[in-house]
Amino acid sequence: MTASGTFGYGTECSEIVDVEKLGAIVCKGTTLEPRPGNHQPRLCETPSGLLNSIGLQNIGVEALLREKSVIWKNWKVPVIVNIAGESVDEYAKLAARLDDVPGICALEVNISCPNIRAGGMEFGKSTEAAAQVTAAVRSSTDMPVIVKLTPIVTDIANMATYVAEAGADCICLSNTFPGMAIDVTTQRPFLGNVVGGLSGPAIKPIVLRLVYEVFDAVTIPIIGCGGIMSARDALEFIMAGATAIQVGTATFVEPSTCLEVLAGIQSFMRDEGIADLSQIIGVAH
Repeated sequence: MTASGTFGYGTECSEIVDVEKLGAIVCKGTTLEPRPGNHQPRLCETPSGLLNSIGLQNIGVEALLREKSVIWKNWKVPVIVNIAGESVDEYAKLAARLDDVPGICALEVNISCPNIRAGGMEFGKSTEAAAQVTAAVRSSTDMPVIVKLTPIVTDIANMATYVAEAGADCICLSNTFPGMAIDVTTQRPFLGNVVGGLSGPAIKPIVLRLVYEVFDAVTIPIIGCGGIMSARDALEFIMAGATAIQVGTATFVEPSTCLEVLAGIQSFMRDEGIADLSQIIGVAH
C-alpha cells in the first residue's frame, strides 16, 4: 500500500505509476472541513529521513466525495481513506459520511499525527481515548476499520490490545516520530511549526520492533509502515508479523517504489519456493 500523506489522493501519480497494480492506496488525511496546513517551511531532509509538518492540509470530506471518490470508483485498486478529527464526535461523523460510498473500501483512523495542535496523537497516547475513537468509528461504519497508532507510547502492545478490543479490524504501525531541526544561519527552528514528524529509514528499526511486539499481543492483522525503501525492508516487516506493508517517504525519492517493492517480494518468493505470503508472516517469532 501507499502510506497516507505520501501519495496524495492517488490521482496525482496515476499517470506515472500503474496504481492498479498496488495492493491499496491510502489517501492523505481527511478532515470534516478543509485545512490549509501549517506555516512554511514544512519539509526538512535529515540524515536517513525526512521531517514533515504538513499539518493535515486537505480538501475536506465533502470535496473528497465530490472530486475524488467519483474517480476511485472506476479503479480496480482499493482506496482507503485516512481520517482525522479533533474530537470523538468528529471521527464518528467522518466515518458515517464516508460509509457505503462507492470507491472507498476502508477507513484508516489517524490517532497519531504529531504535527497538529488538536486531536491526532493526543488520542493515540491514551488507551481510553484511543478505544473511544475506535468504538465511535466502528459503530458509524460497516467498512473495515484500520487504526493507525503513534509510536510515542510506553506500551505499544497494550495500546494495540485496547483498540482491537474496541472494534478495530486492523492496526497500522506506525506514524512518524516527533522531531525538529534548527537553521544555524537564522538560529531559529527550521520548520514553521517547529516540530515535525520524522519518517524514512532512520525509524525503520524502531517500528520493526513495534510490529514484532504487537504481533504477540493481538490476533487482528498488522500493517507495517516505517522506513520501507526496498523489498528486503518489507520482508523484514512481514517476518516480524505484518500482513501488509505501506511505503511512504520512499515515494518522494521514486514514485514507483511501491511497485519495485512488490516485484522484489514476488522474486524472493519464487527464489525461496514460497507459495503463499502467509507462510512467512511472523516467521521470525
